[in-house]
Amino acid sequence: MTTEIKDTTRPVEAAAVMGLLAARPRLLALGEPTHGEDTLLDLRNALFRRLVEEEGYRTIAIETDCLAGLTVDAYVTSGTGTLDEVMEHGFSHGWGASAANRALVRWMRAFNEGRPARDRLRFAGFDGPLEITGAASPRQALTGLHGFLAARLDADLLPCTADTLEGLLGPDDRWTEPAAMRDPARSVGRSAEAGELRLIADDLVALLDAQAPYLSATASPDDRYLAHLYGRTATGLLRYHSWMASASPARLARLVGLRDLIMAENLLAVAARGPALVHAHNAHLQREKSSMRMGGAPLEWWSAGALVGARLGGEYAFVATALGTIRHQGVDAPPPDSVEGLLYALPEDRCLVDARRLAAALGDALPAPRVSPWFGYAPLDPAHLADSDGVVFVKDVPRV
Repeated sequence: MTTEIKDTTRPVEAAAVMGLLAARPRLLALGEPTHGEDTLLDLRNALFRRLVEEEGYRTIAIETDCLAGLTVDAYVTSGTGTLDEVMEHGFSHGWGASAANRALVRWMRAFNEGRPARDRLRFAGFDGPLEITGAASPRQALTGLHGFLAARLDADLLPCTADTLEGLLGPDDRWTEPAAMRDPARSVGRSAEAGELRLIADDLVALLDAQAPYLSATASPDDRYLAHLYGRTATGLLRYHSWMASASPARLARLVGLRDLIMAENLLAVAARGPALVHAHNAHLQREKSSMRMGGAPLEWWSAGALVGARLGGEYAFVATALGTIRHQGVDAPPPDSVEGLLYALPEDRCLVDARRLAAALGDALPAPRVSPWFGYAPLDPAHLADSDGVVFVKDVPRV
């Protein structure tokens, strides 16, 4: 069996990844099983760099705030701002502090120096403006979309004035109240103002679509892309806030599902611009249903990868990452009868696994699922091994 498993592995290289696929996909996603480990992000950076240089990918999309990510894109494409400013303001979830993320942004800027605009590498955040403590105000997205349309169309076509919009939005801290994540009664998401804003957002997005021929002739592709991003974000945030205010037993399941829906819509928009590399947690990119426990309750939802895969088919590819140990988090050597344990027994420190060939080699006798002692690491599910196009296995993650 060890020899059969060894035969399914190859070095972690761009050419090896492409060799697992029938053709270059429009979205090539690399997952990670835990957050915050620069060892994995350094590996991502090296692999993405070669895929950009050798395979022509021209967007890197990361699990971070889609609106904050505009700051990163402006820096890497045109040098707007400073690297310190970009790392402070361009990432959500605290990931601007990552040395590996900083290295990625620095390299993207260097790659673009002297290149024509059509060949520049772009950055995209594809998460919503969401944190574990709640969601952002829809102000930036709503006022951005309203401003785009107001500058180009007759005022009579718009559903409201900018002043009316500001009055309905009110102070941002109404929307970002941290207590609302645990107490629906503290959320503004089902107030009369929020209901009116959802109607306005729907009208603005419909107007954006209805005026597409005129806007295509009078606005740049980048401006139109931004307007649609504002529209997706405004409607997604207002929907999310509405479910934050719900007392339904399905509240948490709907919230995690809505987050991945926002991610999926953003990834489809990124894909429409051209081939892109994607990085996020495995649970956001896998093709099978995702699951977790939150507040003691089991939750299931369809991930962004599952949603995008249903739309793009073979134009979407997913390579998961699995680990042997994260000893500083109490994740020691995997059981030898788990998938990770079988890979851990190989001599290589890291390898790329042909997931479907490995599943075939294992046959009907599925290995036991690994159980992580630490909530922050999500092991592979042996039953869905063949649903990935590949697996990057890293034997040990050292403390940095």
